[in-house]
Amino acid sequence: MTIPLIHAKQNLDELQSEGSWDALIIVTDGSYSNLNPQLISEIKAHQSLDSSSKQGLHFIPCQSAPGHRLVICHLDGHQQEGAAVNLVADQSGEAMKRIVETGAMRPCLMLSVSEQTMSSDQDLLEMMVFGALAALWIPLEAREETLGGSLEAIGVVTGGRIDLINEETRADWVRWINAIEQGRSIARDVAGTEPERMAPPQIAELCKRVFKGTGVNVEVIKERRKLETEYPLLSSVARASWSVARHQPRVVRLSYRAPEEGGQTIALAGKGVTYDTGGADLKTGGHMAGMSRDKGGAAAVIGTMLSIAYLKPRNYNVIAEIGAVRNSIGSDAFVADEIIRGHSGMRVRIGNTDAEGRLVLADLLSHLRCQLSDPSRSHLLSVATLTGHAYRAVGPYTIAIDNDAARGQSDLALNGERFQRESERYGEGVELSRLRAEDFAQVRPRSLSEDVISSNNAPSTATPRGHQYPAAFLIKASGLSNHHRRGDERYRFTHLDI
Repeated sequence: MTIPLIHAKQNLDELQSEGSWDALIIVTDGSYSNLNPQLISEIKAHQSLDSSSKQGLHFIPCQSAPGHRLVICHLDGHQQEGAAVNLVADQSGEAMKRIVETGAMRPCLMLSVSEQTMSSDQDLLEMMVFGALAALWIPLEAREETLGGSLEAIGVVTGGRIDLINEETRADWVRWINAIEQGRSIARDVAGTEPERMAPPQIAELCKRVFKGTGVNVEVIKERRKLETEYPLLSSVARASWSVARHQPRVVRLSYRAPEEGGQTIALAGKGVTYDTGGADLKTGGHMAGMSRDKGGAAAVIGTMLSIAYLKPRNYNVIAEIGAVRNSIGSDAFVADEIIRGHSGMRVRIGNTDAEGRLVLADLLSHLRCQLSDPSRSHLLSVATLTGHAYRAVGPYTIAIDNDAARGQSDLALNGERFQRESERYGEGVELSRLRAEDFAQVRPRSLSEDVISSNNAPSTATPRGHQYPAAFLIKASGLSNHHRRGDERYRFTHLDI
């Protein structure tokens, strides 16, 4: 998706002098101190005629606004703890939708809040922009049918932000906003597009297309023999899909190498189950609807890599593997009780074929582990829509689970605590869970035939510690725990159940 060109200036007059803008969005907590007198006068005149416009979101015909169009958004309830960031994003998004309905093509965004509100959360400006940009996303299927247009540009008034007072820092800020939004947009495309349009081969082709010329290397593995040899757990999930060419699995490897030597390495594993039927343990009772979004982990990793491609960090090497598979049913489907030796060499007894994502991730993590030459300067992460238990436990938020080596570490600053701290700045809540002995006991072998069991045979929502013990499985099945037993430097690992 094409992101509108963003222009940033310190005040509205400066912004208007550089282009022809046709609308203005003001997000406010009721403070108008940074607006010009004419604009304040027209707003107050309108409010005197319609007292309801002092709250919520309102469109106001306004002579002193660009294009005579003004949408004003009041942050009602922003003083509730943790509410301001989300309110700014939500309100600016709704305002952008309203402005687009009027036919505006070059709107301006402006934050008008008190010093107290701004000082309590310096990231409100970013959230205003990200909220507005999110509202502009149009599903890929609709874009391909040319349903819905796109804006030409968005103007942003940065106001009194100390770190954005000069042209150079504003230009860097705009580049950062653009890089993050490019990643978010491609992630929405991957996660939100229906399963035939975004099947495994098409995810691979999308990656080759979007990363071309960006400095991120793309390798696609599609040969059956190679996948079955090198990714046996992943291949078991995809086994019934080989008979349909458009559903056949792919592993996509992405890598970015920093221009400076000696940097740290981040390794990302993304679950890309393009459709999860549950396999032989079939989802019934209407629970299959929505399973095209079981590729959210892959979407997040692809989006992250695209943002990295735009930002080009100088001291981080980033490698990623995407497991794009379809958990199909059929005569060749894998079933519970099978014992499959993963890439790590660990023998996995299948407990339930609907616990397929952890099998995909285990092989990916094992491959990534083998690529890390210095565990002390590396961090492994798995990203997946893995369990219903995570949603049952914390609602719409992400759960981060660290292994012992990652918890409490600050030198890499990529563990769950850091995710939680940073996510709060942008209204994306992350909750922390902790691995316990019971989680490893849940996946322990029950006989000499296996080394680890993938799951029990009940839904995660009906299983105590239903989102924690899959992380224990990943540590065992990927070989991360074997490394520790040898007494070597431990791998730092964080699992994100999104």
